[in-house]
Amino acid sequence: MSKQLIVIGGGAAGFFCAVNAARLAPGLKVILLEKSGKLLSKVKISGGGRCNVTHHCFDIEEMSRRYPRGRHFVKKAFHRFFTIDTINWFEQRGVKLKAEKDGRMFPVTDSSQTIIDCLMHEAHHYGVKIMLNAEVKSIKTNSAIGGAIFDIELREGGSMNADYVTIATGGYPKSSMFEWIERSGHTIEEPVPSLFTFNLPGNPITNLMGVSVEKAGVKITGSKLQEEGPLLITHWGLSGPVILRLSAWGAHELALVKWNFTAQINWLPYYNEHVLREKFGNLRKELASMKLINRNPFGLPQRLWEFLIQQSGINDQLRWAELPAKEQNKLIKNLCLCECIVKGKTTFKEEFVTAGGIKLNEIDANTMMSKKIPGLFFAGEVLNVDGITGGFNFQHAWTSGYVAAAAITL
Repeated sequence: MSKQLIVIGGGAAGFFCAVNAARLAPGLKVILLEKSGKLLSKVKISGGGRCNVTHHCFDIEEMSRRYPRGRHFVKKAFHRFFTIDTINWFEQRGVKLKAEKDGRMFPVTDSSQTIIDCLMHEAHHYGVKIMLNAEVKSIKTNSAIGGAIFDIELREGGSMNADYVTIATGGYPKSSMFEWIERSGHTIEEPVPSLFTFNLPGNPITNLMGVSVEKAGVKITGSKLQEEGPLLITHWGLSGPVILRLSAWGAHELALVKWNFTAQINWLPYYNEHVLREKFGNLRKELASMKLINRNPFGLPQRLWEFLIQQSGINDQLRWAELPAKEQNKLIKNLCLCECIVKGKTTFKEEFVTAGGIKLNEIDANTMMSKKIPGLFFAGEVLNVDGITGGFNFQHAWTSGYVAAAAITL
C-alpha cells in the first residue's frame, strides 16, 4: 500500500515540497491542501508581478547574513539546496533566470506567471492532488503499526490520514493563529511584521511622492539600526530597499515602540556634516553667481533639492555667494541629518512577511523534520526565518521545501 504525504499550504514552500516529493518518490501519494481559493499568491505578486525568484549569490556564508532571523539554520540547509540548485531546477524545466545589477533574479520573461505555470505543470505531471478551500483545523498523531499516522481534521468537516505531513502555511500575523500547530507540542516565537514601510503623517516630504534616491543612508535614532540603499518617497512616507531592510533588521525593536520613532536620513551618504561644510566653502566660490535652486551640485532629484532648500528657509532667488551662514548650516543638516518622525507602518497584505514562527531549535535544519514528532515537517515562513528584501525569502522557501521533500522520500 502506497504511503501518503499531505502538504498544508499552497505557497512557494508547500508547492516546492509537494512537486519534488512526488517526483523523487513515484509511489508516494501527494495531496496539497490550500485554505484559500488561490495558489502561489505571493509568487504571483512578488517583484511587481515579475517574481524575485532568488538572489545572485553563490557563497553560503554571505547569503546567510541576509537573514535577520534564522541565519545559522539556513546556513545548514543551504548545503542541501542552494541558489545554484534553484537556478538549475527551473532552467531544467525551461525557465531561464536573469540577474539584475542589484543581485535580484527574475525569469527572463519578467512574468511571475512563468514560475506559476512551471510549478503547476510539475504538479500535474507527477500527479499531485490539489484541494482548494481546505483549511486544516487540527492535526493529531496516532501510533499505529509501521509508525505514526497523522489524522488531519478540516475546518469545513471531514478528515484525512497521512504517513507524512509538511506544514508550509506561511507566516501568521497573530500568535493565536498558530494554536492548531502549538497543540502538536511546538513552541512559537511571537510574530511581528517585517518588510514594512515608514509612515510620516503630516510631513510635507510626502508631497514629493514618486521621488527616489539611488543611495541614501537611514538611521533609527537611539538604536544601532542603520542601512544604505535606494530610497523611495511615497504619499504616506518612506519606502524602497533601504527602508525595507531596516524594517527587517529592526522588526522586534520597532514593534516594541509600536512603530513610533525618529529616522535620520543622509541624502548624501558619502558626506558627513564636517566634510560637507568644507565642500560648501568651495561651492560658494565655484558657483558664486548661480542661484542655489537652479544649480544642484550633488545629483539629487531636482524636486528633492528644491524641497530641502525651502525647508532650510532659503529664498528661491538667493545665489551661492550670498548664502548666509545660518541658512547654510540648516541646508547642510537637512542634507546629512534630515529628521523624520515616523508614526506607524504600512504593510502590503499580499507581500506580508513576519518575523516569528516555529522555534528553530525544535526543527532539524538538515531534514526540516520536527525533533518532537517523526514524520512531521515544516517549510517556509511558518518557521522563525525571514530574510531581507531581494529574493532571500523565496530562496528559503525553495530550500526548505526541497530539503523536506528529499528527507520524506529517502
